[in-house]
Amino acid sequence: MNFLRDVWKELKKTSWPTRKELTKYTITVIATVVVIGLFVFGVDTGVSYFVNLLIN
Repeated sequence: MNFLRDVWKELKKTSWPTRKELTKYTITVIATVVVIGLFVFGVDTGVSYFVNLLIN
């Protein structure tokens, strides 16, 4: 029971983001994932193209 009380005290000390901050952070994460995904897709496509040129 003491553990749960201590956890609750620590949760009260945390600062939670506002709705505006949370929206901003979420958009940033989604945009970053999309950009990195497109980059990996491009590299994978390029490497596959060159490997196919070497094999054929």
